Amino acid sequence: MISSTTSWAKGVRIAPGAVHVCYINTVSRFVFDYERYVGSGFSGLAARPLIASLAAWDRRAATRPSAFVANSQNVAQRIERYYGRSAYVLPCPVDVERFRLGHRKGDYFLVLARLLPYKRVDRAIDAAALAGVRLGVAGEGQALESLRRRARGTTAEVLGFVPDAEIGALVGAARAVIVPGEEDFGLVPLEANAAGTAAIALRAGGALETVVDGETGTFFREPSAESLAAVLRDFEPSRFDPLRLRAHAERFAPARFIERLRSIVREVCELGEDRARGLVPPAKSPASDPERA
Repeated sequence: MISSTTSWAKGVRIAPGAVHVCYINTVSRFVFDYERYVGSGFSGLAARPLIASLAAWDRRAATRPSAFVANSQNVAQRIERYYGRSAYVLPCPVDVERFRLGHRKGDYFLVLARLLPYKRVDRAIDAAALAGVRLGVAGEGQALESLRRRARGTTAEVLGFVPDAEIGALVGAARAVIVPGEEDFGLVPLEANAAGTAAIALRAGGALETVVDGETGTFFREPSAESLAAVLRDFEPSRFDPLRLRAHAERFAPARFIERLRSIVREVCELGEDRARGLVPPAKSPASDPERA
């Protein structure tokens, strides 16, 4: 059994003696990030008993898989911290064929994200206003209307839903794609690279494993609009070679992911259920080198 999960699929029950390899994109957010996931207001306090029950189930469910495969070192560290288990590390596959080079750069920066509070798109809107640069925000989510209100009268435009057929050109023509919050993995910088566009990301989380500073993008150091604005003011797209950006993204292509996952599954099956459980060491190499991870 191979499952892919952020919360529930790791708890699937399988036949005795079967092997379950769980590809995990993050430890359940109601376990490690309660305040941001549920909130600290009255509704958040009222939900605490239910969330505590879910968290208890979640930790029990995390004992069921024969082996975990994390999408990043960042997530592997959470698995060890919250579940007490080691994990292989295999970076997410990137659909590089969805993107093409050759777009002429426009005069805007871009955020491409689900519009949820923890994504910190508000930080990017504020930073663009401080830097006096144009910003487009593409995506859907519960924060859509609040972000539109925040962007009103600024240099930012919240585009909302953008059809898949238009995403490639939008990313390819951006001066850079911004990742304003801490991510589990850091997929968007790689998608930007596949289109020949560099990324600007918070120096934290999964982006540390997918952005090569000065080569495929750059970081802002502090989780603040002021820190991001300083990078936006000085950013120059011509410093980044589109062919080099594309080559970096291609290292995360689906074919490589499939090959490595098959190898991990074979190894776990050869170890057997008892030896595989808890004995698989976490990969030590960075996820920015999927050949070695």
